Amino acid sequence: MSATPWNTMTWLLRLIWRPFGLLWRLVKHIMKTNMLAGLLVLTPIVATVYFLHFLISAVDRILLLLPERYQPDTLLGFHIPGLGLILVIIVLFLTGLIVRNVMGRKVVTIGERILAHIPFVSKFYNALKQLIEAIFQSSIKDFQRVVLIEYPRLGVYTLGFVTGEAMGEIQRKTKQHVINLFVPTTPNPTSGFYLMVPEEDLIPLDMGVEDAFKLLISGGILNPEDNRTALNGEQGPTAPESKEERS
Repeated sequence: MSATPWNTMTWLLRLIWRPFGLLWRLVKHIMKTNMLAGLLVLTPIVATVYFLHFLISAVDRILLLLPERYQPDTLLGFHIPGLGLILVIIVLFLTGLIVRNVMGRKVVTIGERILAHIPFVSKFYNALKQLIEAIFQSSIKDFQRVVLIEYPRLGVYTLGFVTGEAMGEIQRKTKQHVINLFVPTTPNPTSGFYLMVPEEDLIPLDMGVEDAFKLLISGGILNPEDNRTALNGEQGPTAPESKEERS
C-alpha cells in the first residue's frame, strides 16, 4: 500500500519538528531550573526585607503617641525611618536596668499583686508572661546533645534532645538507667513530649543542637552535612540492638 501525499507530508512535518521539540524541551528545562533557583534565593530575601519594613513602620507609629509638637517629624522637619525602633530599644534597656535592682523588683512585685486581683486581666497577664519567658529565657543550650530513639514504635526513628538524667524516685524505681529526653514536634519544636528512656536505647548523633532544630523546623528539607564523618572517614554511630535481638 503506497503512502498518500498527506501521510508523506505528515511524516516530513514530524521530521522537521523533532529538533525544535527537543530544543523546546531543553529551553523549558533550563528556564524551570533557573527560575526555581531564583525563587529559592529571592523569596527569603524579599520576605525578610518586607518584614523589616513592616516592623520599622509599625514601631514608628509609637511616636504618634507623643504630642504633635514633640514628635521628631515636627522638631526635625523631616521623617527619619527607624526612630520608633530606637526609642523602643532605649525604653527596653532602661526598663531592664530599673527592674534588675532591688527597688525595681519590688515595684514589679507590687504591680503583679495588683494585677492578680483584677478578673480576666490576671489570667491574660500570667499567660503572656509565661509565653514571653518561654521564648526569650529558654535556650537551646539547655539541651545537652542530640540522639535518635525508636519512637513511636520499633523501626521508626525520632530526633530527641537530652536534657539530663532522671533523678530521685524515678531513677530508683526504674530497672534501667534512664535519661530525660525531649522529643519536639514539627514544624513547631517548642511543643513536644517528655520521655524517660533507658540510656542503652539512645543512638548518639554528631550533629549539633542548632542543626537538629533546622532539620526539625524544615521537616527534613534542610539536612545538615555529616562533616565529621566525611573528614575522618569513619562511620557514624550504629543503632543499638532492638529488644528482640538482645533477647
